[in-house]
Amino acid sequence: MDQEDRIALFLDYENLALGVRDHHGGRAFDLRPIADALAERGRVVVRRAYADWSYFDEDRRMLTRSHVELIEIPQRMGASRKNAADIKMAVDAVELAFEREYISTFVIGTGDSDFTPLVHKLRELNKRVIGVGVENSTSALLPPACDEFLFYDRLEGVEVPPAAGRRGRAARPAGTGAPPPAERPAEPPAEPTVETAPAAEEPARDVDTLSVLVAQTVAGMQGSSSGEVTASGLKRTLLRKDPTFSESDYGFRTFGELLRHLAGHNVIELAAGPAKGDPEVSLPERGDREVAFALLRSVVVDLAGEGGAAALSGLKDQLRRARPDFSEKKLGYRSFLQFCKAAATSGAVELRWSAEAEDYLLTPQTA
Repeated sequence: MDQEDRIALFLDYENLALGVRDHHGGRAFDLRPIADALAERGRVVVRRAYADWSYFDEDRRMLTRSHVELIEIPQRMGASRKNAADIKMAVDAVELAFEREYISTFVIGTGDSDFTPLVHKLRELNKRVIGVGVENSTSALLPPACDEFLFYDRLEGVEVPPAAGRRGRAARPAGTGAPPPAERPAEPPAEPTVETAPAAEEPARDVDTLSVLVAQTVAGMQGSSSGEVTASGLKRTLLRKDPTFSESDYGFRTFGELLRHLAGHNVIELAAGPAKGDPEVSLPERGDREVAFALLRSVVVDLAGEGGAAALSGLKDQLRRARPDFSEKKLGYRSFLQFCKAAATSGAVELRWSAEAEDYLLTPQTA
């Protein structure tokens, strides 16, 4: 038990409940998917939710059954209920960070960017911070501030209706889990619709995109550290790059399954690591890179002819004509120039800068 992460869960409940209602066809918020996701990450020792509970009667019963402490933020005429809830939750979280040193992870359930300073402060106090929010009502500023961000919509057990990705207010809920719009306070809730990241701008989650991401990350880790790259270290680095990263978005059940898939496609190599179940990850020393270097040399020979040289500009397009799936990023290189420099180091081509041509020139390496 001493090795488990101790987790404190803080829910900006109105933000989550209204976000689910507005973007999930009027459905009620369900705590179970969040609880299950956190159970996989550690032991939840504190559970608190903040709201004016007179508007969430059925939700209050559900949370009480899940042993969540309900913090009442009553509606007051002429006062800002939203700010009162935000301040109370932030103060309680920071106070707990100082009083309970054994709590290593704070989970902040909200999509409101007003909590970004709280996230920064908790991380300054050496606490890991996981954010949870409804995808279409989460500020674009919040996920990058966290160590990890879980979109409620993507959690196991959450059923998202086809129209959930569209912005706009939903119809009246069929159940009683969330209050009908007519019973809400007169002022419109601000959090669920501000500073949202449009779903259409989200990059495609395909395996080719994943291959590039993993190869570049492994290459960067190998270049910046003399130690070996382990699977656990790679996962932490991927989450630092993109706190919303999840192997399940690409169709894999576990991170290990994802790595085995990439190893089977020669994107990475796996070897026994320092601990069982935590293999060492590296880029292939041979195979696709040597094939790519040979391809580069053959294209340079075709373009340069006898004793000539090929300019770097436009060369990548020529490689793609010969091999449409060519991508230096899949091989772990951040740019085409870096790939050509590696090919020159390997002896496949010669690379030099030409002041006259104002470009790099490549010639076939002579024996």
